[in-house]
Amino acid sequence: MEENRTVLDIRRIMEILPHRYPFLLVDRIVSIEGDRKIVGIKNVTFNEPFFQGHFPGLPVMPGVLIVEAMAQVGAVLMLRNVPDRDGKLVYFAGIDRARFRRPVVPGDQLRFVVEVLKARSRSARLRGEAFVDDALVAEAELFSSMVDRDGTPAGRP
Repeated sequence: MEENRTVLDIRRIMEILPHRYPFLLVDRIVSIEGDRKIVGIKNVTFNEPFFQGHFPGLPVMPGVLIVEAMAQVGAVLMLRNVPDRDGKLVYFAGIDRARFRRPVVPGDQLRFVVEVLKARSRSARLRGEAFVDDALVAEAELFSSMVDRDGTPAGRP
């Protein structure tokens, strides 16, 4: 498999994803392997808005946001070569086998490895893993569906 070492910075990610602060949870894409695999980075800082309430005095990144960040990395892979991506959104269609191995705290750098298990023209089943250093901290299977921004499945009238 040929590897493309393309790096996407935050500006390029924002050209692909519609998410914005405080819900854009991907800082950088460090590698893309064709249409099959992508690796993204999220730097976790104490300034994240969710740390105000999760948990005061013991900040822990919510697991649902780790999975959301994982899905955003997968959405970059799904959308990056779509010619009319400005008119598309990638929605969650399901989450299976989600496991959280250890807390993610300020100062951690999350590295997401997302691989395509099955792809169709408007949907995909992805396997995502989140690492801090070399330790697996979370994993899940994600089912995604591409829709037109008006909410209809992509490609339908």
